[in-house]
Amino acid sequence: MAQYRRGLYTQLLLFLCSGRPRRTVGLREESCVRHWIRNLTLGCIRQLADMASSEILGSFRRFLAELVDQAVLGIRGPRCFFVLFRDNVNPHCGILGAQFSLLLWADTTGKPSFITRYRIQVDKNNPVDPAKLRSAMKTVVFNLFFLSGPMVVGVYHLTSWRGNPCGPELPTFHWALTELAIFSIIEEIMFYYSHRLFHHPSFYKHYHKQHHEWTAPIGLICIYAHPLEHVISNMLPVVMGPMVLGSHLATTSLWYCLVLWSTTISHCGYHLPFLPSPEFHDFHHLRFTNCFGVLGVLDRLHGTDSKFRQTKQYERHVLLTGLTPLNESIPDAPKKGQ
Repeated sequence: MAQYRRGLYTQLLLFLCSGRPRRTVGLREESCVRHWIRNLTLGCIRQLADMASSEILGSFRRFLAELVDQAVLGIRGPRCFFVLFRDNVNPHCGILGAQFSLLLWADTTGKPSFITRYRIQVDKNNPVDPAKLRSAMKTVVFNLFFLSGPMVVGVYHLTSWRGNPCGPELPTFHWALTELAIFSIIEEIMFYYSHRLFHHPSFYKHYHKQHHEWTAPIGLICIYAHPLEHVISNMLPVVMGPMVLGSHLATTSLWYCLVLWSTTISHCGYHLPFLPSPEFHDFHHLRFTNCFGVLGVLDRLHGTDSKFRQTKQYERHVLLTGLTPLNESIPDAPKKGQ
């Protein structure tokens, strides 16, 4: 606080010494005074804003550190069970549950209409087949509790060799953003090439074909996959970044939540306003031969988005900032004979 007060006083002295109004050609003294007062006021406001923002961010960071200290260091019993709950069960149940509750209702009932009108493949899943949905849910629950859970606990122990991922000292905001960027790069590389590998004929019919039973995906299908594929292609690209960097649990938990949110949207089958476009991955489920990555960078590099870029889906692959569905504002070309 003292350094900001000194900065404020310095700002005032600079204006008093060098910003005094002087008579200039064509400029009245009153204008000089107004100009000087305005600059002085803006300078003081900037100093006060810097001081306030620093105090607020500092207080928020101390608050988060106290939460981590109470939630992690004060826990009783084996910590691996806490890690399992925090990084696997809690994000999955919270994020997937919140998203699925509304989207599954729309998929199974066709209501409410203000949701279903944003469906990408209009003639599909209207409504979804209940038997097919129940079968998919069994696989999803198995992958969630018997594969993802043990992997998260294993990642925690591997990360512990690098340091203390549950320490009370939180990473800085800038370092957390840097880690998230590195996680995204690692995920893009590992997911793209493992995904293409599972599309090889030798692997596709035995493993990846199960995921592509849904040519028009819904949110639940994001972790509907053969167990081997779920471990290699779904989980490893996500957990590798935190393992390599030895990241703090706060950054790791944030990353897992972002991944779950993103992959659920990519599979949801609805291009909703103000949410990332799912057209890219929806096209992959429709055609199988394009759009293998997450960010699309490696698809552009390897030319595996060439067919996608020639379609109406590519034109609709933007952030929807209005309420008019893109399949209405950018309709498909009429089929031959119509």
